[in-house]
Amino acid sequence: MLKALKTILEIQELDMQMIQLMRLKKERLSDQDNINSVKGDLNEKVRLKEEEILEMKKNIRLMEGDVSEVAAKLKKLETQQNAIKKVEEFNALSQEMSQTDRERAAKEQKLSDLIDKLSVEEEALKMIRQSLDTTVEGSKVLENEIHESVGRINDEGRALKEKRDDLVHVADPEVFRIYERLLRNKKDRVVVPIENRCCSGCHIMLTAQDENLVRKGERLVFCEHCSRIHYWQESQAALEGTPVAPKTRRRRTSTVG
Repeated sequence: MLKALKTILEIQELDMQMIQLMRLKKERLSDQDNINSVKGDLNEKVRLKEEEILEMKKNIRLMEGDVSEVAAKLKKLETQQNAIKKVEEFNALSQEMSQTDRERAAKEQKLSDLIDKLSVEEEALKMIRQSLDTTVEGSKVLENEIHESVGRINDEGRALKEKRDDLVHVADPEVFRIYERLLRNKKDRVVVPIENRCCSGCHIMLTAQDENLVRKGERLVFCEHCSRIHYWQESQAALEGTPVAPKTRRRRTSTVG
């Protein structure tokens, strides 16, 4: 059984590296998404501001037409007034002219306000476009770095997968099936040593009977709490050459003075 676990442990180390690569790739792609989001927001602001300015220019043209109409009306009233002889008609036209002149002044003020606002919005659009250009230019280096990083991650991932596939071919099918099921559930190490009679996966204390079963290595032993597969870490002869082989501890020598 230890021989079967030896291959599974090698596969697990490759899987842990691949999981780490996938997390790193996700982070890099998230960085790219953030850049795209910032650029997208600025592009949307430019679009909305352009629409707003276009609508304002349309309203200005309409208001300029209204001002021209009122000015023409006022000029017509002045011409009529010059031709009138009766006082009553003259006074009536004077009153209408006064009202029309106030209307003209109000429309001219509104037109002036619209023109001022248009100037402000055009300046705002200019600033947004500058910000967009700066963001696009500034993000080129980072985007290239992200692209290259993702490429390296993909290459490394393919290399790891090739090694994994080779190991899967020689792994015990039943043990590998159990391992993959546990890995899908936990996305973490599922074949772990026991340390100080504790599962190194969930850190729950085990019984002496469980420890003895693991030490014998005659069959798979699962943690009753987290379902991970246990192995005896000091079985160095069986695990020699794997990434999880325990390090040999030097005994401290003492001298008697």
